[in-house]
Amino acid sequence: MPVEISYILLPMARTHPHAEASYRVISLPDGSFRVEVAIPDTNPTTVSPFPNEADAEAWIAQHKSRVQAHSSANGWFRRQGSRGNPPAQR
Repeated sequence: MPVEISYILLPMARTHPHAEASYRVISLPDGSFRVEVAIPDTNPTTVSPFPNEADAEAWIAQHKSRVQAHSSANGWFRRQGSRGNPPAQR
């Protein structure tokens, strides 16, 4: 007896993978600074060196602007929820 299988496709939220990133400026012993970038469900990474805190903050602002621009221009998307779930098939 044939079995009919049906799937419900749910719309996926369109966000750049870095859209949910958090940023933290960290001072180093030599007086320079670095930026820690934390993306949910990944290990944080750092960007350095920056000669002063203002340059580190400026990098964060520029990075956020690039992410936002790429999100809208390139149609980045990421499934919301657990990364362990396979993406829905079209």
